[in-house]
Amino acid sequence: MGTHRRPRPAGRARTAVLGAAAGAAALLPAATAGAEPAPSIDQVKAKVDGLYEQAEAATEQYNKVDERAKQLQDEAGRLQDRLAGQQQKIVEFQETLGAIAAEQYRTSGIDPSVRLMLSASPDEYLQQAGLQDLAGDRQAAALRDALRLQRSIDQERAETADKLAELEQARSTISAKKAEVQDKLNEASRILAGLKAADRARVLGDDSPAASRSSARGQTYDGPASGQTKAILDYAYAQIGKPYQWGAEGPNSFDCSGLTQMAYRAGGVSLPRVTQDQWNAGKHVARADLQPGDLVFYYADLHHVGIYVGNGKLLHAPRTGKNVQIVDLDVMPYVGAVRP
Repeated sequence: MGTHRRPRPAGRARTAVLGAAAGAAALLPAATAGAEPAPSIDQVKAKVDGLYEQAEAATEQYNKVDERAKQLQDEAGRLQDRLAGQQQKIVEFQETLGAIAAEQYRTSGIDPSVRLMLSASPDEYLQQAGLQDLAGDRQAAALRDALRLQRSIDQERAETADKLAELEQARSTISAKKAEVQDKLNEASRILAGLKAADRARVLGDDSPAASRSSARGQTYDGPASGQTKAILDYAYAQIGKPYQWGAEGPNSFDCSGLTQMAYRAGGVSLPRVTQDQWNAGKHVARADLQPGDLVFYYADLHHVGIYVGNGKLLHAPRTGKNVQIVDLDVMPYVGAVRP
């Protein structure tokens, strides 16, 4: 009978070779059956640019909700302060009414109407007894004032509760928008990190931080504008080379509407925080009538804004990965201009 030999197990070296071959096969490009062709650099650039644009649009939505949250916080704080003051007045009314009761007790016993007033709410008292049944004018005046104040307190307490509930909802929305922006930026970063250095440079082009930082840095405005407009442009020019940071209003970084708001503030003009609101903050002007200092808006949803500086040029805070710079007016889809 022949001898039956068991096959020898593969050695470690052979196993490693087979594993490496399998790994390489998994990374093969379009030649592998069923694999999607690798995207071109132009397609990668379009994808990255799209993500940055989406992030900026979400940034303006974040800014809008954040601005509203700050307003709600201030309003709720004022209501709470006023409510505390009114509560103190109620205490003073109670002391006054208590003094009236004590005086009546010393003279002829507590009037039944005063007992009712001290043991129930003023509103209930008036419903049951009526002011005409009060023992005297002094009691009537005190109770009338207490009732009016109590109603005001109830109304403001309800208003405060509504403001705080809206504020909580705004904070929740802010958190969601913040996550949305960061997700877009993280995805763009992952795509860029997966590229070779040369391809990454091609995708970024002159949008790289170093390139945009050096672009026109150190320039000062020397055009015909004067007064308020010159102050706006001088401020804007002084920010050239500073990085874009979503949600930022300076002094070290800006997003697009943060830069325009602060530049106009330097000229003594108050602008809303968000691009869509800035669009409604002045007179709309035709492109042919543009003057240095005008606000220029881009994209159908108005999520980007910059400042016209003359000679067909725009000064703006572009997007994440870029710095404040001067570019051609047609660098993005132009929508219109406003002169605040």
